[in-house]
Amino acid sequence: MTSQFEEIGRRLKAYRMGRDLTADAIADELGISRAAVYRIETGGVVKIETLERLANVLNTTVASLLGAGVEYYANPISYFERMRQVEGEADQVVAHFPPLSYLLTSDAFPKYLKRTLLESLPPHISAKSAEQEIDTIISILDERKQASQRRRLSVVNFVNLLEIERWLKLGIVGRFDLSGTELGERRKAARLEVEHLITLIESEPMGIQIGLIEEVLPNTAFQLFRTADKTYLGVSPFRLGGDLPNIRSGVAMMTADIEPVRLYETLVENLWRRARKGREAATLLHTVLDRSGIAATARSTKRRSSRTA
Repeated sequence: MTSQFEEIGRRLKAYRMGRDLTADAIADELGISRAAVYRIETGGVVKIETLERLANVLNTTVASLLGAGVEYYANPISYFERMRQVEGEADQVVAHFPPLSYLLTSDAFPKYLKRTLLESLPPHISAKSAEQEIDTIISILDERKQASQRRRLSVVNFVNLLEIERWLKLGIVGRFDLSGTELGERRKAARLEVEHLITLIESEPMGIQIGLIEEVLPNTAFQLFRTADKTYLGVSPFRLGGDLPNIRSGVAMMTADIEPVRLYETLVENLWRRARKGREAATLLHTVLDRSGIAATARSTKRRSSRTA
């Protein structure tokens, strides 16, 4: 079981990363040693006076550092790092991350994710200044994915069929003024991700459960992180991949409060009862692929032929 001081240290690290501050910078602001900052981040005892000063430097509150009630994250790096931390302690994760959870994507996806995040930048932000932030986000997501595979974490994923069909129509894009050739490539990339999803459903890897939903779901992502002693709820406006990703606007939250966790537990139980699973889900996704009009690659045609042989 993680101690309260370890949890404080993890939140501190997440907020620090979101502010792009080093331990040295924090130490200089507080007039303490870098070693002292690392001790706090790794679960050392910290005084309330120090927490108050840390909260001021990190532009947050003592309550958020303590995890009292709700933790709020306006910076995607902070939220994804915090999500990675909590997931690392979880026994099971239940997730809806439209259009597709990063845990379900192929090895080719990060390349397209970076492209879309750069394409979706507003005019006042240069690609050069944003690239480091995007690389950090993808690095956190990759670390999270590798850890879940290594641990064989139990993951229940909800995938929205309507989102998938829109993804195939529009492609993995950050804006719509791309050339016809580029749009064609992005639609093929989306098709490959859906084919990868079908492979996961059909191969049933240990720990992965996928429920296909045929109704409109919230655009916000939500995740339940079930641990031995509590369940955390994460709700995020940050949208990765798909069409028109967002890592710029909105406030994500993390909480272990009983009432919001209970409401989301009820939601996911109802969704799971209605979800299409296994062969039925794979058949639906094949149908969507067939009517997408995106030509199958030689590799995917060969893979499908081998299944029907």
